[in-house]
Amino acid sequence: MKKLLTLFIILLTLNIAAQELERVEPPNWWAGMKSPDLQLMVHGTDISLADVSISYPGVELVSVTKVENPKYLFVDLKLDEAVLPGKFDIHFKVKNKEVATYTYELLQRSANSAERVGFNSSDVICLITPDRFVNGDTGNDELEGMKEGLDRTYNYGRHGGDLRGIINSLDYLQNLGYTAVWLNPVLENDMSEASYHGYACTDFYKADARYGGNSEYLELKKELDKRGMKLIMDLIFNHCGSEHWWMNDMPMKDWINNYPDYKITNHRRTVNQDPHASKSDIDAMVNGWFVPSMPDMNQRNPFMAKYLIQNSIWWIEYVGLEGIRQDTWPYPDKNMMSVWTKELLEEYPNFNVVGEEWSMNPAIVSYWQKGKYNSDGYKNYAPSMMDFPLQSAVAQGLRNEENWDNGLIQIYEAISNDFQYPDANKLTIFPDNHDMSRFFVQVGEDVDLLKMGVAFFLTTRGIPQIYYGTEILMRHDGSEHGDIRADFPGGWEGDKVNAFTGEGLSIEAKDMQNYVAKIQNWRKTATTIHKGKLMHFVPDEGTYTYFRYTDDAAVMVVLNKNTEAKTLKTDRFKEVISGYKSGKEIISGTELSDISEVTIPAKSAIIVQLER
Repeated sequence: MKKLLTLFIILLTLNIAAQELERVEPPNWWAGMKSPDLQLMVHGTDISLADVSISYPGVELVSVTKVENPKYLFVDLKLDEAVLPGKFDIHFKVKNKEVATYTYELLQRSANSAERVGFNSSDVICLITPDRFVNGDTGNDELEGMKEGLDRTYNYGRHGGDLRGIINSLDYLQNLGYTAVWLNPVLENDMSEASYHGYACTDFYKADARYGGNSEYLELKKELDKRGMKLIMDLIFNHCGSEHWWMNDMPMKDWINNYPDYKITNHRRTVNQDPHASKSDIDAMVNGWFVPSMPDMNQRNPFMAKYLIQNSIWWIEYVGLEGIRQDTWPYPDKNMMSVWTKELLEEYPNFNVVGEEWSMNPAIVSYWQKGKYNSDGYKNYAPSMMDFPLQSAVAQGLRNEENWDNGLIQIYEAISNDFQYPDANKLTIFPDNHDMSRFFVQVGEDVDLLKMGVAFFLTTRGIPQIYYGTEILMRHDGSEHGDIRADFPGGWEGDKVNAFTGEGLSIEAKDMQNYVAKIQNWRKTATTIHKGKLMHFVPDEGTYTYFRYTDDAAVMVVLNKNTEAKTLKTDRFKEVISGYKSGKEIISGTELSDISEVTIPAKSAIIVQLER
């Protein structure tokens, strides 16, 4: 028996020796981080049999944890604050025989990394679905070893848009006045079908090769930096793809919730706040899978939690991000989300994170924002949240007929609920996004209403985000996600309509391009819009007036839904307009020598920079 056991150990040792380590994640780290803790997930055949040793000044091996699956080790390190950048070997030995070595690198952190300024109210964000924007490199449309290739005839297929296409289009975006770009997920989605959207990640440390991989993601950031533009990464902590590399070789049984017999989430997100919610309903929401192709990750598992937190920090350092948009915010374990946002802001105090809580109730959305006092004592540290309540109110307020309860009053009432937020100025506001009908469709394909909505979102409080194609009146016949996320005209060779050159664009689309560019480029230096307070007045006779103002500057905005021009006497607004005698209307360029009354053309908005 003893000889058999010895032989078994020898065979295992030979097996390890014959295998290289499959993964060490994070694959590298940085010297000079505020947090000294680093946990490595090591994956390799029977690696749990190995002892681990490290010898590098300033790096302490704190612990090595073996888990259920013998192919994993979790190695905890502590980095001294004075540790120097450099490479060191991590040795894996069985009975004093080296069976594997991994050369780990601590990189030099960039000088201002910790102080990077995240996206904020001075920015206008362009949201892009990479697969549907521009195909800049047809050579990566189909790649050997990746499951799904090109199929532009299928609305849920891959259409070939990539990072090279976005890089090639940055001048266009900059000329439109955008100062930041949020891309739907670019991480590897090596799924068999419907991989174009990016929300079923199969590798958390790789940008998808069909988009151009990590190298072109870095190049994109470099080109954005040249233009003074910011990059926001879309991350998903709730789920991964069913074809993620670890799904057939998970570290432990509780790595994924409800595995292998998955249960679909009940989507009752209010259980996070509900003082009367049953535990069974909470578990069904948080532990349920989004869809069968998206396994629900268990953030209560401390190794999973650490993995996700470190992954987000790794991307911030590696690429130089200015923001993270976190998908499906209320679905992961909320305590882990609190820890994540707290640790992230300790590392990057000026960074920004925006979360997706798709609720029309501001009390539900505000629960997650940094600084919110919640009756259950819960604290989260996300500076921003997506303002779905305002989006819905604007779409309805513009579309509905004017009466006591409907119309512009719906926008007014939505803004009036700002008292529920710790800081409404930090909310991310938007007319639409990749998951809903385009705003142009929501307002009945009425160009005038679209313009009014865009003008509102670009001048009210918050951080505006506009979806690609809004500037050229993009629409859709179907209501499925694959229809909404349509190809941008001019992004593919042979397109009959080209938004970049104007070829084939309608007069109305070109006019909309100019409209968006006019306001957004003005907004770049409009500090009153960036930092000013907001005062609004109850809508009256189909008009809604509000001001953005500081101690020494003011901007007046009026929306007029009437089908005829409207002249307003401004004495009603004297508490904010007092002392101002003239102004300039930004959209038309008209100089107003006397602002005792203003005229707003039919179904339009005016933006007046007031002057004393």
